[in-house]
Amino acid sequence: MKLIAAVDKRWNIGYKGDLLVRIPADMKNFREITKNSVVVMGRKTLESFPGGQPLIGRVNLVLTRDENYRPKGAVIAHSKEEALKILESYTDKEAFIIGGEQIYRMFLPLCDTAYITYIDYEYEADTAFPNLDEHPDWKLLEESEEQTYFNLEYYFRKYIRA
Repeated sequence: MKLIAAVDKRWNIGYKGDLLVRIPADMKNFREITKNSVVVMGRKTLESFPGGQPLIGRVNLVLTRDENYRPKGAVIAHSKEEALKILESYTDKEAFIIGGEQIYRMFLPLCDTAYITYIDYEYEADTAFPNLDEHPDWKLLEESEEQTYFNLEYYFRKYIRA
């Protein structure tokens, strides 16, 4: 299992239910990496997408405690165990954890690869991602050249479980 996230320099990922910043090249990178895969997310993450609609070209697996939640075009699980059982039926596809904070923390121990867009800026935020640079189980494998979007500097990083 893999995960993908965009983080600021304090490893924050969101504020008031939205991303910290929308960088077109990061969005493109996300689409390319996750196409034809299963993306695993929480309800709030799905609802943050345009129109609250699932991502096209992927199986959208949404975790929620709400037994009555039935978004069109998504597969629903009500627990980590149920989500893992559902993932077993998609052996032909990669599974990517895509957020939010609770879902990342829940599945991080099961992941072996992390695609991180590291944004060299500090945002006001209310949700965070575990800092993989300080995590003994994770090692930075690759880092892109510096990327820029207006005055922002960012890097595409790939971490692996050591």
